[in-house]
Amino acid sequence: MTERPRILLTGWFSFLHGEATAGDVLALERVQEALRGAGLDHDIAWSPGFRPEGPSLAEVRPEDYSHLVFVCGPLHGPQLEELHGRFAHCVRIAVGTSVVDAASPAVTGFHRVVARDAPRTEPRPDLSAGAPALPSRPVVGVVLTHGQREYGARRRHARVAEEVTRWLAGRDCARLELETRLDVHDWRLCATPAQLEAVLSRLDLVVTDRLHGMVLALRAGVPALAVDPVEGGAKVTAQARACGWPALVPAEHLDASVLDHWWTWCATSGRGVAREIAEGFRGGTGRDGARELLGVLEAGAGQ
Repeated sequence: MTERPRILLTGWFSFLHGEATAGDVLALERVQEALRGAGLDHDIAWSPGFRPEGPSLAEVRPEDYSHLVFVCGPLHGPQLEELHGRFAHCVRIAVGTSVVDAASPAVTGFHRVVARDAPRTEPRPDLSAGAPALPSRPVVGVVLTHGQREYGARRRHARVAEEVTRWLAGRDCARLELETRLDVHDWRLCATPAQLEAVLSRLDLVVTDRLHGMVLALRAGVPALAVDPVEGGAKVTAQARACGWPALVPAEHLDASVLDHWWTWCATSGRGVAREIAEGFRGGTGRDGARELLGVLEAGAGQ
């Protein structure tokens, strides 16, 4: 009876100074799906910088495995050559990889290479394309400021940014850093308000400590979890009141439980409230300073 293989899955996501990309991890999930379907048990070696819970390459015992599978990425460099040496007794297979130099020891060290692309071979689709479908995740725009020196000793901007971003890192969401500043020369920034609004309107939520981060999100009908970075409240608080928007956290009351509360509200009831506010903006039902300006100008013209 043939002994069942004992498989260790590795990749660039396994090396201490390697790189874990979304494509690499999806490719890994496709391989795991295939192995599970065949009833083959396996372990994964993770980089401690990416998955501290491990197990890491340094922790696994090579003698516990009969097969080493390297998933995705290019086959090159000393890290792969060291892998061949440490797991010399294993059957070593590369799958979904790119071969740059077929004569490289990083390539020839494998017993079999099932490449996605290699010289003089027909390319295969990348493994990530066939990975299992993923659950939907909210897309969150993050609009923070580190300026506003005019508030002097009341500024809490650095602490707000630190706490908000640390909290956001623990949320299961796709984060998109945005800037309300426009620039016609920097491709990373929007050049017109219409471009920024096109982005905002496609988001599920905006997290911001900026007045216009909140207002422009609401204008697009998107709920905004706003934090006022000025102790005692300033223009963000005033504008939330003017817009009738409740999801506001004062800097002095900022903590994870408060942010969690407003996150849940924004993701549920807040959606409808944000749409109603946007409709009010479009319908001109708000009382902004433009009409008063006209009144001042008309009064002045009659003098």
